[in-house]
Amino acid sequence: MLRRTFLGMLGAACVGATVPGKAGAAGKEFKGYPGSMGVLFDATRCIGCRKCEAACNKVNDLPAPEKKFDDLSVLDTKRRTDAKSYTVVNKYKGESKSPVFRKSQCNHCLEPACASACFVKAFKKLPNGAVVYDESVCVGCRYCMVACPFEIPAYEYDEPLTPRVMKCTMCAPRLAEGKLPGCVQECPKEALTFGDRDELLKIARQRISRYPDRYVDHIYGEHEMGGTSWLYISGESFSNIGMREDLGTKSAPELTAGPLAAVPMVAGLWPVLLGGIYAVSKRKDKVADEERKEAVDNAIAKASAEAEQTLSDALGKAEVANKRKIEVEVKKAVEEALAAKDADEQDENSEEES
Repeated sequence: MLRRTFLGMLGAACVGATVPGKAGAAGKEFKGYPGSMGVLFDATRCIGCRKCEAACNKVNDLPAPEKKFDDLSVLDTKRRTDAKSYTVVNKYKGESKSPVFRKSQCNHCLEPACASACFVKAFKKLPNGAVVYDESVCVGCRYCMVACPFEIPAYEYDEPLTPRVMKCTMCAPRLAEGKLPGCVQECPKEALTFGDRDELLKIARQRISRYPDRYVDHIYGEHEMGGTSWLYISGESFSNIGMREDLGTKSAPELTAGPLAAVPMVAGLWPVLLGGIYAVSKRKDKVADEERKEAVDNAIAKASAEAEQTLSDALGKAEVANKRKIEVEVKKAVEEALAAKDADEQDENSEEES
């Protein structure tokens, strides 16, 4: 607990130490990379079929879920993304009492809070719109999980050796190959539309304008937290479908611009402090190994001594038993010899009398 407390206090001072690229300009408004891509989710079209979940699972080589993707009973329980599920669909009761479905995944913020909180640059906003993660530099501090207002990054707690932070990457490897994100490609109702973010905003405005009775007059993600690459339109208030409406329009770097003044000095101390923690940890491991070896040696010595004593006792008992056996055999042989002698004498006496 002391070690956790120490890391927590130290980390709190370092949150927001590094923001990559243009997103790192604290206090400056960042409107996104020109031509950046995104996805528009239309909640009025989603039927909760979970085909997007199945597609995500397949293209990212994720473990199969406990319940198959065609089992829609899972929609009765609110779920969140985790280390084995980059996207989930949840069901909500709308104002009309009809079920409404909403897909959750990383929103790929224009200025990601996860990247703002990461002091080793494990998270990066790409010009194509995706927010990606580099596990090779991650130190497992999990400040990204604390920083994300959408509660998306998940940690591999069940992976003891090389745990990672897991989340949707907007299928960045597929985008690099000119392919659609897996979920977009498999959606049967076109509830998901992939394209240039500016064009997606135009499409969203056109739908809202054309069908004002069907949609709430708001595009979620256009300005929330400085804007996101994943956009939403809905026929229900966004709070009714489990989305936060208290985030405001300021990005994470803008919110943390003041506290970042002392970050360079603190961030510079991290290698030394982490090195010291590592050395202490290794020393504890070495002491534990030595104590373990000593305990094993003592146990072996004790077992050997007990084995030798047991063997000695067994040999002693065997020797006594063998000695008694010899004595019995000798006595028996003497008795047989005496009996035979008596018999011979009796035969001789009988012959003389005859």
